[in-house]
Amino acid sequence: MSRSLRRGSLAAIAAIAIASLSACAAGNNAETLEVKPDNTSVTLGTDLRLNNIVVVTGDETSGEHTGPANVTVNISNTGAEPAKLESISVEGGGTATLTDPSGAPLKELIIKPGDAVLLGGPGQPTARLASATLQVGGFVPTTFAFEKAGQVQAEAAVYANFGYYKGFGPTPTPSAPASPAAGTASPAAAPSPTAGATATAGAKPTGPAASGSPTASGSPIAAAH
Repeated sequence: MSRSLRRGSLAAIAAIAIASLSACAAGNNAETLEVKPDNTSVTLGTDLRLNNIVVVTGDETSGEHTGPANVTVNISNTGAEPAKLESISVEGGGTATLTDPSGAPLKELIIKPGDAVLLGGPGQPTARLASATLQVGGFVPTTFAFEKAGQVQAEAAVYANFGYYKGFGPTPTPSAPASPAAGTASPAAAPSPTAGATATAGAKPTGPAASGSPTASGSPIAAAH
C-alpha cells in the first residue's frame, strides 16, 4: 500500500472514532436522540391493540417508588363495534381510577369503531393509581379488562415523570382548605338589633300603658277613667 493511501485510511479511522465519541458525549438515551421508547404492545382478539403500555411514577429517576402513579396506553379499535375498557389493574397498585379530561370519574372508557384513544397525558383521560410500589426502570404486570373482549395482561414499563413522559405522571390531589387553629379567636358576632333592649326581671315599664294595648294574656287593658 502506498504512503498516501495509508494516510487516507488513518484519517478515515480517526474521523469515525471522533464521531463515536461525540455521540457518546451527547448521550444515547431516548430523550437525547428524540426516539420514542419501544414499549410493550399487546393485542386482544382481532380488533383491539394496546400500544406503548407504561406506568408513570413521580419525578424520581431511579429506585423504588411508593405513591401515586398513572397508566398510559394507546388503545386502537379496528372492529365494527365500540370497545369498552372497564378497568386497569397493576400488581402492587390495585385498580386504577378512570377519569375524563376534566377529572370527572368514568365507569368505563369507550373506544369507537375505527378510532384510537390515548390514556394519559395532558388533556386526555387518565388512569390513576392512588398508591403503588414500583421499581423505576423495571416492569410490572398490568391487566386490562374489556366488557366483551375479556382481559389481557402485559408487562408495563415503569418510567418516571421525566423526559419523554414529562407531564404523564400523577398530579397532586388538591388539598382541603385548612381549618382554623385551636385557640384562634372566631370572628365577633354581629350585634343583635335587640341587644340592650331586654327588660330586667321585675322592673316596671315607665309611663302609662297605652289604651287598648294587649296584655300577656291577650286581653286589652281597660282605659283609665
